[in-house]
Amino acid sequence: MAVKGKIVLCERGGGIARIDKGQAVKDAGGAAMILMNDKDSGYSTLADAHVLPASHVSYSAGLSIKAYINSTQVPTATIMFLGTKIGDKTAPAVASFSSRGPSLASPGILKPDIIGPGVSILAAWPVSVENKTDTKSTFNIISGTSMSFPHLSGIAALLKSAHPDRSPAAIKSAIMTTADLVNLGNQPILDERLLPADILATGAGHVNPSKASDPGLVYDIQPDDYIPYLCGLGNPDKDISYIVQRQVNCSEESSMLEALLNYPSFSIVYGPNPATQTCTRTVTNVGPPNSSYTAFVDPPPGVNVTVTPKNIIFTNTEQTAIYSDFYCNI
Repeated sequence: MAVKGKIVLCERGGGIARIDKGQAVKDAGGAAMILMNDKDSGYSTLADAHVLPASHVSYSAGLSIKAYINSTQVPTATIMFLGTKIGDKTAPAVASFSSRGPSLASPGILKPDIIGPGVSILAAWPVSVENKTDTKSTFNIISGTSMSFPHLSGIAALLKSAHPDRSPAAIKSAIMTTADLVNLGNQPILDERLLPADILATGAGHVNPSKASDPGLVYDIQPDDYIPYLCGLGNPDKDISYIVQRQVNCSEESSMLEALLNYPSFSIVYGPNPATQTCTRTVTNVGPPNSSYTAFVDPPPGVNVTVTPKNIIFTNTEQTAIYSDFYCNI
């Protein structure tokens, strides 16, 4: 099919990179490209350094465009840049390529821990994206872990700078327990299908750096606290010794269920029959000396959750308290 001077509709997939599809259109003389998502990518679109004018559209929009093309003998199209859109009330959202839980290696620990900015991030780039040597435009727009990781690690570094006495686990706890569960429109965070993202997609939620600086309570874990957890998973002694950088013999150590690690989230795995499980957590007050906290529970369908005690009162900073969650599937 002759494509010279035409706008070509391309579908994602086939093992060909998005930019390479545009290069193929350009090499064939095409004027521009509309890149249509596959079904699994849904509404997750990306900004790429395309080699010709291009627009990336959702799977739903792509189906509409295909239907229009098939409805007329002379389909026409125009690609117009209307400027950068800011303040979208559906942000943040979970991209199709964002990793999902559960963790097969440790299902008793909720994964992911957190989500952060990682789609179409404009950032400094060491070389020209056009492979030119006479340009000062050393910026790029990319997506993925390469973007979300710098955001989360940078936030952790800022929190460590503000609170140098806090452990890595305490900083992680602060990030997780203050995360956002709703978007800018105060609605549930959506996934690539425009459906509410479940907890195996969001983890604790979307990182909120301002709130993370003042979490009130933290769930702290010391390095040696991980040894009973790692032994409980059945890891070989040599692997655990390598992780903790000292000799460990699990036969001489106590072991624990994964869900009993003092983690700032809970993941309970149930079988087909009714069962109960109790999880105990120790929290440390990093807020004002005289503080009180009340537990509110919104359990998933089919599960009863009881927190004891429901109210915790502190009189000092760095004071600790213990509470238990009682889970029962019905």
